[in-house]
Amino acid sequence: MKLQGSTVLVTGASSGIGAALAPLLAERGATVGIVARRRERLEAVLEACRQHAPGSQLFVADLGDLDRAAAVTREAWNAFGGLDAIVHNAGIPKRTPVPELTFDDVTHVMDVDFHSPIRMTLEVLPQMLERGSGQLVFVSSMGGRTAIAHEAAYNAAKFAMCGWAEAMYLDLFGTGVEVKLVLPGPIDTEIWDLPDNEDPIFKVDKVPPRDCGLDIANAMEDDGFEYYAPAIFPGGVDAKAIVVGKTQDCDAYMRGMGQYAASLRTDDR
Repeated sequence: MKLQGSTVLVTGASSGIGAALAPLLAERGATVGIVARRRERLEAVLEACRQHAPGSQLFVADLGDLDRAAAVTREAWNAFGGLDAIVHNAGIPKRTPVPELTFDDVTHVMDVDFHSPIRMTLEVLPQMLERGSGQLVFVSSMGGRTAIAHEAAYNAAKFAMCGWAEAMYLDLFGTGVEVKLVLPGPIDTEIWDLPDNEDPIFKVDKVPPRDCGLDIANAMEDDGFEYYAPAIFPGGVDAKAIVVGKTQDCDAYMRGMGQYAASLRTDDR
């Protein structure tokens, strides 16, 4: 895919990775549609996009409302006369131990982080297939490949996204509709500080959202499927090596992580 002259819809674009990515895409010649709940923040991102792509537009939507997620996809498609790509970046955290989760908690995270990108994808996939071109970018997480203590709901959604993207890639191979999977690591966004979430169990150095945005933009113009963003974490840790190491000896990995998680428990848990 060439970004120059394309139309791209980016979800979760009012802050963090999405807010950094959208202007980068515009700089590369894409007309950008940006989606999020917070209009005021979206307007600031739109202004940055329009400096390079005057036809860019914003769409306000809470993607936890799946009917609204489908509707805003149609709105964007119609507004631009089609979409060349959707970057499914919107997501929320849920750092709560399993014994304290409710089913409604899990359902909400799954709706925002997994069901909404799938609903949006299926809304435009027939048109992309008929046209014989398009790109669907699923922004999952390292938490979609490796479990994190206290993040079962988030892990469930991000693991599901990885499985969906892999199977979708196989089903669409050779159709002209591309599927890409991006696995961000520790990116410096507000996801770490939102209310109703426990503090992260790992204290790690974080990567600026712009760096992750650059990785996604580069991935969109590349010919691969899976991308780690960043490939090397601060401190020199290889992101892919973490995942490979887990799969090579899953029992040892899980025991080690379990022992660490258990050491963090307080007496009232």
